[in-house]
Amino acid sequence: MNTSESSTSNNFQPYQLTKDHTWEVKANNRSYHTQIKEPYLLCFKKRKYADNEIKTSKYNVITFLPRNLFEQFQRIANFYFLLICILQSIPAISTLPWYTTMIPLTFVLAVTAVKDLIDDIARHKSDREINNRPCDVLVGKSFTVAKWKELQVGDVVCLKKDDFVPADLFLLSSTEPNSLCYVETAEIDGETNLKYRQALTITHNEVNTIEQLVQFDGRIICEEPNCDLHSFTGTLYWKNQEFSLNNEKILLRGCRMRNMEKCYGVVLFAGVDTKIMKNSGKYTLKKTRIEHLMNRVVLLVLLILGGVSFCLAVGAAVWHVNFGKKAAYFVTEPIDFSPGYQGFVSFWGYVIIINSILPMSLYVTFELLHVAQSCFINWDIKMYYAKSDTPAKARTTTLNEELGQIKYIFSDKTGTLTQNIMAFKKCSIGGRIYGNQYDDVNIAKVVDFSWNTFADGKLKFYDWSLLERIRSGDDPGAHEFFKLLAVCHTVMAEEKNGQLLYQAASPDEEALVTAARNFGFVFLSRTQNTITVSELGVQRTYTMLAMLDFNSCRKRMSVILKDSEGKIKLYSKGADAVIYERLQVNCPHNESTQMALDYFAAETLRTLCLAYKDVEENYYKDWSQRYHTASVALQNRGQLLEELYEEIETDLVLIGATAIEDKLQDGVPETIQSLKEADIKIWVLTGDKKETAINIGYSCKLLSDQMVLFEGRDINTVLEKLQKNNYRYKDINVATVSAAISCSEQPDVLSCDNKALIITGSFLDEFIRCPKQSKRKNQSCWKLRTTINPEIKEDVDCEEETYERAFVELACQCQAVICCRVTPKQKAMVVQLVKKYKSAITLAIGDGANDVNMLKMAHIGVGISGQEGMQAVLSSDYSLGQFRYLERLLLVHGRWAYIRICKFLRYFLYKTFAFSFVQIWFSFFNGFSGLSVFEKWCITFYKVIYSWLPVLALGVLDQDRSDSLSTKNPKLYKIGQRNELFNYRIFLITLFHGLLSSMLLFFIPYGAFMELVGKDGTTFSDYQSLSVTIGTAVVLTVNIEVMLEVSYWTVPTALSIIISVGAYFCNTLLTQSTALTQLNPNMFQFHGAAENTFRQPYIWLTILLTVAVNLIPSITIQLLWGVFGSEDAGRATYEDPNKGDPMPDNQATHFRRDSTQRRSAYAFSQDKGYADLITSGASIRKKRPASGANTNSSAQTVPKQEKVVAQERGNCAKTAGGRQPAQEEVYCTANIIPMEEAIMQHHWKIHSS
Repeated sequence: MNTSESSTSNNFQPYQLTKDHTWEVKANNRSYHTQIKEPYLLCFKKRKYADNEIKTSKYNVITFLPRNLFEQFQRIANFYFLLICILQSIPAISTLPWYTTMIPLTFVLAVTAVKDLIDDIARHKSDREINNRPCDVLVGKSFTVAKWKELQVGDVVCLKKDDFVPADLFLLSSTEPNSLCYVETAEIDGETNLKYRQALTITHNEVNTIEQLVQFDGRIICEEPNCDLHSFTGTLYWKNQEFSLNNEKILLRGCRMRNMEKCYGVVLFAGVDTKIMKNSGKYTLKKTRIEHLMNRVVLLVLLILGGVSFCLAVGAAVWHVNFGKKAAYFVTEPIDFSPGYQGFVSFWGYVIIINSILPMSLYVTFELLHVAQSCFINWDIKMYYAKSDTPAKARTTTLNEELGQIKYIFSDKTGTLTQNIMAFKKCSIGGRIYGNQYDDVNIAKVVDFSWNTFADGKLKFYDWSLLERIRSGDDPGAHEFFKLLAVCHTVMAEEKNGQLLYQAASPDEEALVTAARNFGFVFLSRTQNTITVSELGVQRTYTMLAMLDFNSCRKRMSVILKDSEGKIKLYSKGADAVIYERLQVNCPHNESTQMALDYFAAETLRTLCLAYKDVEENYYKDWSQRYHTASVALQNRGQLLEELYEEIETDLVLIGATAIEDKLQDGVPETIQSLKEADIKIWVLTGDKKETAINIGYSCKLLSDQMVLFEGRDINTVLEKLQKNNYRYKDINVATVSAAISCSEQPDVLSCDNKALIITGSFLDEFIRCPKQSKRKNQSCWKLRTTINPEIKEDVDCEEETYERAFVELACQCQAVICCRVTPKQKAMVVQLVKKYKSAITLAIGDGANDVNMLKMAHIGVGISGQEGMQAVLSSDYSLGQFRYLERLLLVHGRWAYIRICKFLRYFLYKTFAFSFVQIWFSFFNGFSGLSVFEKWCITFYKVIYSWLPVLALGVLDQDRSDSLSTKNPKLYKIGQRNELFNYRIFLITLFHGLLSSMLLFFIPYGAFMELVGKDGTTFSDYQSLSVTIGTAVVLTVNIEVMLEVSYWTVPTALSIIISVGAYFCNTLLTQSTALTQLNPNMFQFHGAAENTFRQPYIWLTILLTVAVNLIPSITIQLLWGVFGSEDAGRATYEDPNKGDPMPDNQATHFRRDSTQRRSAYAFSQDKGYADLITSGASIRKKRPASGANTNSSAQTVPKQEKVVAQERGNCAKTAGGRQPAQEEVYCTANIIPMEEAIMQHHWKIHSS
């Protein structure tokens, strides 16, 4: 048994719950977990251990109607119309029947409810699909098939190859050697390379049959459910022993099992308690900035309505006192009420009659516009990704206009910007660069590897000269180059269906080993202490004396090999900076290789330097003895081992350098450049290493060589200055941050305009927690102090906000920000900070489950439908097939949607104000009686037909620029970022415009109707003729106003105006006809008024005069805007960093932190290799002898490869005692050699435990 796993036994303490570990799980004991309750609300309790059923839907059969109505009546307008319905049901104050409002309100509520119901049914369907997935659960003495939702904490589950993990499990055993399991975490973190998990030795040996699984009664005490995907602490208590558990013993829900037959596990966390669900975040109803503004505008309109109604009610009361008895024809009630009562009744009457100032059709049309714009996104063939048959999809219909106001984009890296596919593109051997050096790829021919039976057929290399030099044997350096790639790695080989497959800890390693394979240096297999390769068809087996593994600190990996002749060589590969420091004096090809590295860096390729050295046998024996002594030292072991590594990895001979392309998705650099020109700041939030993220930043043109890169320590200089000067939260702004920068140690660097910020998750975590922890070390004392003196809490909160605000202000001054090694929670936290302190619209884009929280936190979440699963898409507002379609989504559809919505709101409010305010002026001439200036049917159809269709067409189809011009001129996008087209200023202008139009629409016809008689002797200066004249002028005015704003004329737009105007005249003549009046005189009271009015030329002249005068303000404003506003509207606020002025020398070289001569293109997406796993033999499969197998092989024949598997190591930051491979196998090999690495790992783990 591994010593690091357990502690026993005579002094065994019974398991106890601690403050940090309160989650107790008993295997095979479902009844225990179902009966434990915990306080929930007041005297109510709920189950502590959740079942495995997940629920992302909002409603059920019982809660749908009340909850949906509650949500809808949170809209001020809906609540307002409900109040109007109640008022209209009171006869004393009602001026219109109650059903005139109730019917359209019911329609609006029903349409919205149906839309919400359809969305929720889709969520129910998704939940059912997941909850009803099958899995094998141990019930009684056998495994039975059960649904995921039926799992409970403590159940024993059996998983097979390619199964998804249904809950967070504690791994008991598997059919693999040493109970290794290989999992794909694409659904969680977007990574497609496999990772390994390994069971405890005791459970591997004693819990691997059904009988043993039935009898297993272990108890696990661990941490409470949390959202940390990368750590786990717990203890297994079993057989009077305790065994420590870490993250490598846990299988997380959402992972997929690979490369193994079966494995068994115990459910620790189920359903909502699983880590992936804890990271999913809470669903929040997203509303656009314009919708929030519209709600506030509705409040202002209601205040205007109340104020106007109050003034008119006062006027009614005054008029009733002074003139009421004189005008007996106005008295409708036999009882003489008091002026106060008369004013009260008049107030509510005017509220009802002027309620058209806030038309119900506003929200209906608003929803229809969103639906139409969403359909345009779904139908856009230019955003269709044919390779995966993935169209763009608007998963929500309420956020379209916000796509035109984005200021900050937060993007994932793997699977979003990149394909996570590495390709060997170029190399430098002996100072000579090999690979296509032509701008036109068609000039060079692809190398034909058909001569090599091991070639995979996927490598595309464009330089035949390299292959010729290798096959001719003229260049020994080329042989050493590819031999190093074939032996210096931690890749594992597996034969499947006659094909040689590689499993690597990183895609970089797999690309390098695959390149060597295609050029004839084929890695075949490995054992615990040997590695077998085929060198141009000749099989050679090397003894591996030591493996000095890769990690982020060393930035290199080395192996020490002995060949069949007894020669010992060290092969090393790593970052150019660390390799160059260890080269021998006057190393050949030093300068030429450095020039090649510069050339590769300019092409944003990922580089590694390769070197070797011959090691004398006597020196190696001495070194190995000292290595063994250091590996068992109890003090300063790490330092001693590092010194020995440094000692042997010196005087290296440079072979060359590799250049790997981390394949970006198509069009990513162009998309990012276009978005930057639109003044959109792009932040990359990734869990990858810093070097990898920076390299991708250069590849996708987010970073440039002219940029100054600064890191967390540079931020600290500013924060320390702010703290020293005791800045308060309210004082933190761009000016104070700039002042602190100018006083810092590096003012020129930090104050430059063209800079980028590179920070890590650890810095971000410490940065956010630092002020809080410093003040709250003792929680109990802290609570007491804040109770006695609440100002202490305010001071600490102020200090925390000061740090956060300063960070955001500084980061937002950068042209680009890259956050490396961030967790899903930190991704969401970064988005939240920007939302909190910057008045800007944010968009998050990602493709994995680790991006879900970020997508939900941002104003808009965009999911990429990629190979990493659909978790991000299911939680997104919009889904795309590729990142490049984001440009069209924002610059075309987003910009169009914003302009259309703003135009719609302006002119919808204008036509409403112009129509409704006429009632106010007419009240001064009708004794404040509440008489409407318009016919009832005109009021009804005005909202629906006469003015609705043109505004709807404007909001659906209008385009100020074509899609091609919108993408070619990204600066046009800035108008939405500045929110220029609809704000409080625009609302007040629209209100004034509507008020002015209403005055002209009433007083011009009123003045023209003073005691006039037509040519035929007919009097038309009556109320009905005035009503028809004003109504006609209103309809023509609002339709022509819309025509002035149309930028893109279409057939539907023209038809909408023709239909509206034509419908007005047809309906007016019809409703005022003799036939309908005779049919129902009460409903059709304007007998022949239209026919009489439209016969008079004077009426038409009055109408034309009224319309013409009304158009003067609009035409004047458009002329002024065209002269003074158009140039400023598209004025750039962003300059291309590549076109900027040359930077001072101190700034231009600031980014070279690891090298004083140039920017390093080193990037390797691996933290910690599998050296300890390989040298311990834990991952080596036992070969099964085949009958009739020929054990002899010639020099030209490659034997059947051993089947081996390897998986990715965890984060090197968590390796301190985090692994427990079966160390006893290190010593049970039949051919023991001095495996110092294995010995060091064994003793180091004994000490750490």
